This record gives sequence, structure tokens and C-alpha cells, in this order.
Amino acid sequence: MSVRDRIEAKLQEAFAPAHLEVVDESDQHIGHAGWREGGETHFRVTIHAAAFAGMSRVARQRAVNAALADELAGPVHALAMKVEPA
Repeated sequence: MSVRDRIEAKLQEAFAPAHLEVVDESDQHIGHAGWREGGETHFRVTIHAAAFAGMSRVARQRAVNAALADELAGPVHALAMKVEPA
């Protein structure tokens, strides 16, 4: 399973989002810190889920980081995110 697919599966399971978009932007970072041959190092996530209702922006981002802890500790170098309540 690709890193992108793992990110998507974990976010689906953790938050049951109304909208989820996971984009691999690694090709835009060739030669930058953290980039590796084959990509799957830099991602952009947009997620809207009812699970985020009543949470601050920081709390929502921390929840996403916690759900993706294994990926952030390993293959993912950078994660840009837009996290909103549904």
C-alpha cells in the first residue's frame, strides 16, 4: 500500500470525513530537504469532518498528527493540512 493510501485509510477510519483529499506533492520538492527518490515524502491534506466540531484549529491539527504518527515518524517529511469541521 502506498503512503498516500495509508494516510487516506487512517484519516477515513479516525474521522469519517465528509470530504477528504490527500495529494502527494513530492514532485514539487525534488532536491529539497527530506525528499527521496520515488517521492511520497511531501503531502497536502484537506479534511472536513464532524469529528472536529468544537475543536480549535490547533486541536484539529494535533488530532490529524496523532492519527498519522507512524507516517510522520517515518516516510513523510512534510504534511500541509487544512482541517475543518464538516
